[in-house]
Parts: sequence; C-alpha cells; structure tokens
Amino acid sequence: MTTGTAATITITLPDGKTLAQPRGVTVRQVAAAIGPGLAKAALAGVVGEELVDLDHVMEADAALAIVTEKSEKALGVTRHSAAHVLAAAVKNLYGPGVELGYGPPEENGFYYDFKIGHRTITPDDFPAIEAEMARIIKRDEPFERVELPFDEAVAWAERRGEGLKKEHLQGRLEGQRITLYRTGEFEDLCRGPHVKRAGKIGAVKLMSVAGAYWQGSAERGISLQRVRGIAFPSKKEMDEYLNRLEEAKRRDHRVIGKQQDLFSFHEVAPAMPFFHQKGATLYRLLCETWSRIHAEEGYQEVLTPLILNEEMWRRSGHYEHYADKMFFCEKEADGQAFAVKPMNCPGHTVIYANTRRSYRDLPIRMAELGRVHRKELTGVRHGLFRVQNFIVDDAHIFCRADQIQEEVLGVLRLIRRVYRIFGFEDLRFELSTRPEKHTGTLETWEKAEAALKQALAEAGIEHKVNPGDGAFYGPKIDLHVRDALARSWQCGTVQLDFSMPERFDLTYFDRESKPARPVMIHRAVFGSIERFLGILIEQYAGEFPAWLSPVQVKVLPITDADHGYCRDVAAKLTAEGFRVETDWRNEKVGAKIREASLEKVPYMLIIGASEAQSGQVAVRKRGEGDLGPRPFSAFLDEIRRAAAGGR
Repeated sequence: MTTGTAATITITLPDGKTLAQPRGVTVRQVAAAIGPGLAKAALAGVVGEELVDLDHVMEADAALAIVTEKSEKALGVTRHSAAHVLAAAVKNLYGPGVELGYGPPEENGFYYDFKIGHRTITPDDFPAIEAEMARIIKRDEPFERVELPFDEAVAWAERRGEGLKKEHLQGRLEGQRITLYRTGEFEDLCRGPHVKRAGKIGAVKLMSVAGAYWQGSAERGISLQRVRGIAFPSKKEMDEYLNRLEEAKRRDHRVIGKQQDLFSFHEVAPAMPFFHQKGATLYRLLCETWSRIHAEEGYQEVLTPLILNEEMWRRSGHYEHYADKMFFCEKEADGQAFAVKPMNCPGHTVIYANTRRSYRDLPIRMAELGRVHRKELTGVRHGLFRVQNFIVDDAHIFCRADQIQEEVLGVLRLIRRVYRIFGFEDLRFELSTRPEKHTGTLETWEKAEAALKQALAEAGIEHKVNPGDGAFYGPKIDLHVRDALARSWQCGTVQLDFSMPERFDLTYFDRESKPARPVMIHRAVFGSIERFLGILIEQYAGEFPAWLSPVQVKVLPITDADHGYCRDVAAKLTAEGFRVETDWRNEKVGAKIREASLEKVPYMLIIGASEAQSGQVAVRKRGEGDLGPRPFSAFLDEIRRAAAGGR
C-alpha cells in the first residue's frame, strides 16, 4: 500500500484498490469520490474492523468498506436504529420520568435499557409499544446527526432529565466532542451509525423484558428494565427467523436431555452436569472418537492432576489473569496453597520438562481429555453450554519455530476432519490479536500473529480479524461451525504461545547441542465435551446417527411367548458390539412403538410368533417407518453399515 503524504492519506478499498484523499476526509466524501451511485446508497462505513458513521473523519491511512443496504453489516445499522425507535416509543408512552440507558444492536436484534421508577414494563405492554414504534417508522423521519461540545452535551442531559446519560458522559467521555441523533422530536446521545430514515427499518417485534444493572454493576444497585426486540428488512424475513426460534425450542438440548434421560442438574453441584447412562454413553463415544483420531494424528495422550499448587498458576500467569474464574483450596498443614485447574496447559509443561528433549524429538503433540473447573456467574449458566465442571479436549504442541507453519496447518486439518464426522461443513475462521491485558513483549506478539496469518494464507482460508480478542498469552485462530438452524458456534481453537515456555524455562537442545526455547501451541477441537454435546443434541434434534445413538436397536416382543427369540436376537446384536434395549413390559406393541419413537431410537425390531418361527425380524427405521420382515442376517448387514460412521 502506498503511504499518504502529510496532506493526504491512502484509503484501501475491499478490492485492493487505493485512493489518495485529503487528510480529514469523511467516509461520505470517500463514497462520493468512488461514485455518485455508491454515495447515494451508502449507509455507513467500516474503517479497519470498526463500523462508523458516514461523517466519520479519517485522519490516517486505513482500509475502508462502504456499507449499503445490501451489505452484511447493514442489518446491524438497521437494528441500532430500531433501538432508538423503541426508546422514542417508550418515552412517548410513559412520559418524561423515563431515563435512557444503553441501546445497542445485537446479533439477532437489539435492546434498550430504561430506568422507569413509576412502572414496570411487561409483555402485556408490547402491543402498545409496537404500535407506537410502527407510527414512528411510518412517519419516515430522518435520522439527523448533531455534534455537540462536551459541556453542551452535559447541559442537554441535565435539561432532559437524563441522569444516566450525564453520568456516562462525565465518567467516560469527558472533554470529547459528542454526537447525538435526532429523529423527529426524539434525541439520543449516540455514536451511530443509523439508517437515513426511520422508514428503512422494516419489520420489528418485541421479544422479552428482563432486569439489568446500569453499566453491568450489581454493586451500584441501579436497576433497569431491558426490553429486547428483533428487526428485519421485511416481515417475510422476520417470520422465517421466528420459525427458526420455534424450531430451536423444539431442539433445546435441555428439553431433549430430559426426554431421553441423558443428564440432569442438581443444587448439590451447581452448573455441574450429572450424566445418566445414555448421556454417559454419548459422552464416551465422543471421547473414544477423539482419542482414536488423535492417535492416528501422532498425539501422545496424557493425564494430569486435577489440583496443582498455587505457585504453578502464578507462574503460568493464570492467577494474574484468571483468578476470579478459579476454585481455590484451603492451605494444607505445611502451608502450601492449591487450586483446582481451570486449564491443562501448566500440567503439560511439567511432563515436557520431565525429560531432556532434543530438536529431533520435536514436535511433541501432547493431548488430554482433562477435567477442569471454572466459576461462572449464575446469570450466564445455560444447560451444557456454560457449566462449571467440564472436560476440555486439550492438546499442546511443543515445536521448533521452523515447525510452526506445518503444525498449525496440521491442527486446522484435524479440526476440519473431526467436524465433518459430525456433519459440520460450514466453517468460519477468526484471527484474534493481542488483548489489552496480556503477557509477553510486543515483539513476541507480532511474531506470533504473523505466524498465524501466514498459516491461514498458506491454507487458503479466508478469515475475520478480531482485534484485542486473543488469549492473554498469545493470539489465536477460532473456528465457528454453523448448525442445522444456521446458528454459529465457536468450538475449535488454535493458540500460539511464546510466553509459557519462557515462564516455565522449557528447553530443547538444538543441532549444536545448545539449549533453545520451544514454541507452545494450545489447541482444542470440541472446545469442551459438554458444550459440544449440547450443540450435537440440538444439531440432530436428538435423532443421533446410528453410530452415535445411545441405543441403536430396540427389540419389541409382541407377546410373552416371543421372549426367548427376542433374547437370542438381543444377545447376538450385543455380541456384535451394538447397543440394544428390549422392552419386556406387558404393553400393547403399538404403545411400545410410540415410546421408542419418542426416544428417537434408530431401529426397532418387532418380533412375534411368525418372526420367531422363520428366524426373521420386522424392522422399523427412524424416519422411514415400517420396512417389513427380513432375515435377521440381512438386518445385521444393514446395522453394520449404518453404525460404521464416526470414521
């Protein structure tokens, strides 16, 4: 890229082309310089990774993308504007006693926080609020951006009785130039961007109301009411989203977990799942698949203690950066303090350091299905998705600097291989860079980030950059999978670490027999077994493929007289390694079939007198229904093929 002069800057466009522009140019002016059509369609801009208003001033060389209604980021602009319309509607309906908090867009919608001392908003109020929002949108008034000096912005907040806005200004924005947006008579302090006119917002629906705290601080005790909604360009798109929500409820892993007797939660161990027999079977199958693939990929599987002394966590940096998430033990009689591990990495450094290592030994790929414990606030716990006790499918690769590229590529290949087994083909990659709170030198971080960028480039993988979202010890690549409902889940991760080998004085001996420092690659495939299992339950809606199903075959005798042949069939299937249940209850076979269908068992074998006499089985297959009678040997061939997945 050509660097601008003192009077000009260089704007790099998404197609790689560059524009020389005067320093201080706005995004709107750049759009006009590209073309009048783009200037007319422009809603906002993305400078680097930041979504900005059209009047954002550019003072330095930067990458710029213009956001139009057809852009992926346009929906966020629309939803931000919908939040303002919600605030205007609540103000109109409930009077000047309403104080405004924050009103940002979210992944699927928006929310606004209100301080209303004289009443509580409930879902019964939603129709009236939605009707008022519809009137505001129909008026199609413009969103006008206004700049204010700081003192005038404070005076604006005082004049309007916006105590929360005044506190926000004085606490975080003192001395800055402030922007507000005006829509009709409504005004709100905001950085933007917004749609040009309210009529562009489209379809809006309110979804929920809940309590919140001002600036997230329960200690302050300033209670707010958070109203959440969704917004889409059209009613058709909104209806499609609502249908997906209904399907998500049907697939909720907590509901299916109870229906299929997979797991439960109890107050004796908050947010720590109890896996029942069938859930434990699923858990074991995930772990066995993981272990087999890692053995094939050259990993050594290890086990490390659940508790390590506190000094290890101080040395690793976890105590400094992660103590609020850790469980600590009382000091022992000898004065030692211990902590329950939240991660496996320090234990793996102990195993590495236990043996003298040569450059010929590297890379060493050390893997562990390691149980960890992490404190989670009550408000964020959610079924298997956010628990306090889980297994991280962890691995740490100790390698030479010249092996980083090959090892990172190998990890990406392994993760994609595993995801394909479970039907996840739609993957997204994100590179997260140095956070504000980190260990290590700037030079080390730059080297690590460059190595990950190079690996992604060599693999031909497009990726998004998340500035400042890396782990405290190094940058990372996160992999997101998209499920059957088009929801995105972050699972796999690859993290490069030059810091921990230094902290634990890890070495290997190079070609000249001199000690050298290895590089440490942290990586996980599932992320955690518990969370991945929750994702799988919802991905399959409880209808697991035959190889993964906790019960693969259910044998259903029609009468007591058929029990002998049923025992023989079940015994032969069990001897072949299949997971079989037999329903011995004195119930009509129709009731047994209905119950097995609710349990989503892949195969049912209905056995009566004719099947027992002929050596056959009547087969019902999930999703296909009654397949009729066939020789038991023919069914064996079919179930063998169906259960051969997971490879």
